[in-house]
Amino acid sequence: MIGLSDLTVVLGGHTVLYDVSLAAGPGELVALCGPNGAGKSTLLRALAGLLPDTPTRDPRRVAWLEQGARSTWGLTVEQVATLGRIPHRDRAAAPVTRALQVCGIDMLRSARVDRISGGEARRAMLARAFATEPDVFLLDEPTADLDPAASHAIMRLLRTTADIGRTVIVVLHAIELALRYAHRIVVLRNGRVVADLPPDQVLPAAAAVFGLPIGIDPSPRLLPPC
Repeated sequence: MIGLSDLTVVLGGHTVLYDVSLAAGPGELVALCGPNGAGKSTLLRALAGLLPDTPTRDPRRVAWLEQGARSTWGLTVEQVATLGRIPHRDRAAAPVTRALQVCGIDMLRSARVDRISGGEARRAMLARAFATEPDVFLLDEPTADLDPAASHAIMRLLRTTADIGRTVIVVLHAIELALRYAHRIVVLRNGRVVADLPPDQVLPAAAAVFGLPIGIDPSPRLLPPC
């Protein structure tokens, strides 16, 4: 279980989050959705313990992937994944190999991350998180700038990860991905939570925040996620 209660965050004299409470447990994929500036990334950073006055998290149990994370240091895919073992202070090969296999990039282990596609690089960064073998994944926009096939592939992986008992909290701009893959969708606007509901109940709040038609078809998330 990971969560925060009645959290208010002030950054640079500006209140970014107002009395926000959120909790997620094993077996849940929770999507944080909302327009730019809603406070999604700030909430995720707070959950990760990266803001002042927020609980410190054990990096061996909680994996954090920041928005747009991509190595440009000329490291190989395997070397990037191995960075996930730093919290354990080891370079154990087995967890790294499993992470590369789970993320579907074992065949690229010797490739430099700055010479592969954006989708493959994003999977390498995910492999770093998986190599940590955490109980909780906190991921900020892991599908940003990816094509639909790559985005759905990553979300299928995250849904499967949650379904086997891990906790996954992910920031998403693409509401259609949240509707299809998340167990719960938390909608934020102007630093406040306006809804925390299953996908088939969240549409009115999403419509109000995003300006979507109330009749948006939720059926895509009812398709098998894997």
